[in-house]
Amino acid sequence: MTQSREKAVGGVTTGLISEGETVTWQAWHLGVRFRMTSRITRMEAPSSFSDEQVKGPFKYLRHTHEFRPDGSGTLMVDTVEFAAPFGPLGRLVEKLILARYLQNLIEKRNGFLVAQTPQAPTPQAQTPQAPTPQAQDPRQ
Repeated sequence: MTQSREKAVGGVTTGLISEGETVTWQAWHLGVRFRMTSRITRMEAPSSFSDEQVKGPFKYLRHTHEFRPDGSGTLMVDTVEFAAPFGPLGRLVEKLILARYLQNLIEKRNGFLVAQTPQAPTPQAQTPQAPTPQAQDPRQ
């Protein structure tokens, strides 16, 4: 994605990724350069997979990607669970900035994926659904 200059810089950076493997991403968000390493923690090809941050800016981050048949196409559903660091201050930032920012980021990423799809969309094609990021730390 051009705005965030997101790119894979470590781990699996090309081809397919499998459960247990990692990828390190570098990107610019909110004017700051971030690096985040995620591990594929669940793979149920071709219907879903989950990745979790193992190193990066969040206290906790899990992103579940689901692909559901929808007429002649596929509906992508993203679920993002996250917690910011820094206790009460982090929870305030989650509510004021991060939840909306992550939702917009996933919407843009999904739009980019649709644009990269080799097939032209049919009149019945749907834009991928954006997640409703939920600030939470299931480890608590």
